[in-house]
Amino acid sequence: MINIKEILAESIEQSASDLHINVGLPPIMRVHTELIAMEYPAVTDEEARQMVLEMVGQDKFQEFEEKRDLDFSTYIDDGSRFRVNAHYQRESIALSFRAISNYIPVLDELNLPDIVKELTELPRGLVVVTGHTGSGKSTTLASMIGSINEKRSKRIITLEDPVEYALENDNCMIEQREIGADCVTFASGLRHVLRQDPDVILVGEMRDLETTSSTITAAETGHLVFSTLHTVNASQTVERIIDIYPGSQQNQIRAMLSNTLQAVISQTLFRRVDKPGMVPCTEILLCTSAVRNCIRENRVFEIPNIIETSRKIGMQSMDNSIADMYFRGFIDREEAVMRSSNPGKMEKLFSQHGNAVPA
Repeated sequence: MINIKEILAESIEQSASDLHINVGLPPIMRVHTELIAMEYPAVTDEEARQMVLEMVGQDKFQEFEEKRDLDFSTYIDDGSRFRVNAHYQRESIALSFRAISNYIPVLDELNLPDIVKELTELPRGLVVVTGHTGSGKSTTLASMIGSINEKRSKRIITLEDPVEYALENDNCMIEQREIGADCVTFASGLRHVLRQDPDVILVGEMRDLETTSSTITAAETGHLVFSTLHTVNASQTVERIIDIYPGSQQNQIRAMLSNTLQAVISQTLFRRVDKPGMVPCTEILLCTSAVRNCIRENRVFEIPNIIETSRKIGMQSMDNSIADMYFRGFIDREEAVMRSSNPGKMEKLFSQHGNAVPA
């Protein structure tokens, strides 16, 4: 019988970010974006079933069999923690593990723009961190909360599914509520959070209308609120939030969002070429009066142009960030060109400047 804790321990030793269990295959880990098969025999259906039972117990396993999907967290003896999704595929159990570092990096270690640190000093409003799964959103948010915890005296309440980074009280008083264990849903947690005297609220994900509405209301009532969305850029983020609402409510939400949204940080990870590891490239939108007018008047298509012409105040497009990371020697030229929104323009920029950083 394959020992899941042994497999997880080995994946940590190999610096894997993810581990995948599929019946009929050996365990497969992701190391710096590459999928690598581990030296174990193929997992059987019974072994996959026992892995889930061992981690969640009989009651949760019954819930999993009814709903066919289950999110939870687990840990191994050395204290390493993992976010886990158990699901069914082709009528057999599969598991996806995401390693959660016990160390919360400070913002300066993440190679994020300086403006990100300034956003932690906002008194109120909504800051949304976006990107695809595995783009580092959770790490960025944990580091931002860590910065507040270090410098300010606030009461912070997080709603997470599941709790990832364990945040310790420093200058702040922190409560972390896990969906399913400490409250039923994001929406139910948000309904009660305003009665718990928070200064800062972290909502793991704005995944439906009720959660999104409650998140914006919390920001509207004078709290600093952080949340995430699975979108790839700032203008798409604004559109996604508005599109969650029925058409009859969209004018109202445009007005609310234009008043409460403070910033959007969209990020994606690139493999580093200067040393092992990953580095984020980011698009930054700051809600200036021009941006607020675009949101309010349904001219979201103008936001990319505003970002492009507002670099002096801290905004930047994703392509600006990709070019910067290339010129700093962090990422590969071919990948930078391929993943830019305009590969031809990016190739031309690189050819004009060689390895010199453009002014």
